[in-house]
Amino acid sequence: MKTPLYTLAALGLGMMSVMSAAQVPTMVAISAPAEPAAIPLYGDTNPGQRSTEVWSTSADIGLGIRNVTYPTLTPVFPKRGKANGAAVIVAPGGAFLLLAWEHEGVKVANALAARGITAFILKYRLNPTPVAESEVGPFVMSKMMKEVGSPMDGELLRESKAPADAKAALALVRANAAKWKIDPARVGMIGFSAGAMTARRVTLDNPAAARPDFVGYIYGPQDAEAVPADAPPLFNAIAVDDQLFPSKGFAIAGAWLAAKRPVEVHGYQSGGHGFGMGRAGQTNRLVIDQFISWMDMQGFLTPKKGR
Repeated sequence: MKTPLYTLAALGLGMMSVMSAAQVPTMVAISAPAEPAAIPLYGDTNPGQRSTEVWSTSADIGLGIRNVTYPTLTPVFPKRGKANGAAVIVAPGGAFLLLAWEHEGVKVANALAARGITAFILKYRLNPTPVAESEVGPFVMSKMMKEVGSPMDGELLRESKAPADAKAALALVRANAAKWKIDPARVGMIGFSAGAMTARRVTLDNPAAARPDFVGYIYGPQDAEAVPADAPPLFNAIAVDDQLFPSKGFAIAGAWLAAKRPVEVHGYQSGGHGFGMGRAGQTNRLVIDQFISWMDMQGFLTPKKGR
């Protein structure tokens, strides 16, 4: 029997606009679904176990997961004959405490695969939340409130294993490029919220060979930091009315420009935080099409010369 798990408002994940309690849907616990396509991220040495996971669902974001200790990569392949050789690792958000698995994972991967791009949904390890459902909301709120205004320097990211898992995911995809008919020089990453922060860290903290070839940075914090002269191209999209990461301009895009690296910025008039594939009647619904068009403009949808 389904029972209320927690509300998005109580979690403070920012996956939706701030709403009154009456407007926010309740997440309900469900049994963990089978995941026959999921690949253990670290093979035989994979840490953790699936039994720690708590799965839930809601009408707005679909499937969500918390207490992930067993990281995996789930491939979503284009239809036969449609693949163009590009690949994108998809990192859902959720404050490093939950994964918006369907809203920012499955739906995004399906949209990419429909355009010939091989997608991989990253189930990265999460910071732990209490087992008792009644304790989850207050726990998460206390964590989030400590980081208002400075999420890139916060404890949630600092304690997260997500950047390490993203680095391992890139290595796994490139190592299997021939098997999966992927060009290892066209492997990018798109992340949403905490997933965007994860993509940013794996991009800026690693040598060139361990970075994605391009990055989709979707409603991540806009705070600036140093960007290397060989950083990969960046696609930066956020709604200017984002409540979780209030407008600070587009300083991270400015840092990319200062490094003389390619960057594109989309500042949507509305959408709040967590619009995912877009909200009805708003221009943010074009975000995935725009990201794919940008990939094409950068040359990532066509084979590199000499390959």
